[in-house]
Amino acid sequence: MRSVTPGGPEGGLVAIVALVLAGLLLLGQALFVVPAGEVAVITTLGKVSGAPRQPGLNVKAPLVQQVWPFSIRTQVRPENFATLTKDLQVIQATATIKYALRPDEAGRVYSTIASSDRDVYPRIIQPSLLKALKSVFSQYELVTIASEWNDISSLVASTVAEELDQFDYVKVVGLDLTGLEIAEEYRAAIEQKQIAEQQLLRAQTEVKIAEQEALRYDTLNKSLDDQVLYKLFLDKWDGQTQVVPGLPGGAGGTPPVIVGRK
Repeated sequence: MRSVTPGGPEGGLVAIVALVLAGLLLLGQALFVVPAGEVAVITTLGKVSGAPRQPGLNVKAPLVQQVWPFSIRTQVRPENFATLTKDLQVIQATATIKYALRPDEAGRVYSTIASSDRDVYPRIIQPSLLKALKSVFSQYELVTIASEWNDISSLVASTVAEELDQFDYVKVVGLDLTGLEIAEEYRAAIEQKQIAEQQLLRAQTEVKIAEQEALRYDTLNKSLDDQVLYKLFLDKWDGQTQVVPGLPGGAGGTPPVIVGRK
C-alpha cells in the first residue's frame, strides 16, 4: 500500500479535491431559493439583517447567517367562539378570517413576536379577533344581533381591521360570521319582533298614503271656486236643458239651477 507524500503530486491532488468540496459545501450554504408566495428573513448571529428577501435565488453568508421563511399568501382561519350579548345571553358562532402577512413586516414579526408561520395566527390574529368579537357583541341585545346579522358582521370585520392596523403586521382581507347558535325560546322572540316590525311598517305606509290623499283632495277643493265650477258646467251643458243661470262671483255665489227639459 502506497502512502501519500505531503509534498508530492498525490498530496496536492488531495488538497485540491478537499478545497473544491469545501467550496461546493460553502456555496451550497450560501445560495438559497425563496419560493413564490414567501419572503425570507435573514439573521446574522441571531440578529435580523436587512430587508426580507424576495422570491427567487438569494445569497447569504455561510455559517453565520440563517434563513427564516414566512408565507405572504392569504391565509383562511376559522375561529369558533362564544361570547355574551348586551342582555347577557350566550351566543356561539364561527368567525372565518382571511389575512395576509405584510411582506415588509416579516423582519419585525420575527424580532418581536413569531419565528415561524405557525405563531402568526395565535400570537397576532387570534387575540385581536376575539377582542373585537367580544367588544362588538357586548353592545347589542340578542334580538338585534340575530335580525341584523349582516350589519353586525361588517362591524366586526372593520373592528378587527382597525385593531390589527395598530400594529401593521398583517392585512385583513375579509371576515365572515356564520353558524349563529341561540336558544329556541329566543328564536321565537326574534320572529315575533320581525313580525311586529313588518306590521308597523305596513301601518306607517297606510297612514302616509291616507295623508297624501287628504292633501290632494284639500288642494282640489281649494282650487274649485264658483267661476271654475260655472265654466265646468257650461262645458258640460248640452244646450237644451232649461236652467236658471247664477252670476259667477255674485252675492252668495248662486249656481245654475236645472229646471227640466223642453
